[in-house]
Amino acid sequence: MIRKATVEDVRKIQKLVNDHADKGEMLPRSLGDTCDNIRDFYLYEENGAILGCCALHVTWVDLAEIRSLAVVEEAQSKGIGTKLLDACLEDALQLAIKKVFALTYKLEFFEKRGFRQVDKSELPHKVWLECVNCVKFPDCDEVAVIRML
Repeated sequence: MIRKATVEDVRKIQKLVNDHADKGEMLPRSLGDTCDNIRDFYLYEENGAILGCCALHVTWVDLAEIRSLAVVEEAQSKGIGTKLLDACLEDALQLAIKKVFALTYKLEFFEKRGFRQVDKSELPHKVWLECVNCVKFPDCDEVAVIRML
């Protein structure tokens, strides 16, 4: 089942994301950052266990970012990531967002779902305001992808 996250989920989301970050698959999230953005998150829950998460973060009037898409290892390749991404894309449509982007290490996953790779310089400067706090700034090695809705 896919549902919106609540504050009770913050620590579980942070652990899930940071487990993937420890493997170099995504960037880590602090507890504070996860709390600040809890309203952005969707969760995939099965029998009371959170198996995946994904966030849609609005960055501008016509642009949103897919963030922290993570699925527990034992539940991967079962379509959970796609379902979470679809929930975020539906949310973007409801908000009248025209473009959704992601910064990712999993280019193939996003390309299979209608995103195309773009040069990071094509993204608005506002996107990079949060990057100065990133552990990889200014040497970002993530790939930018975008999808028109």
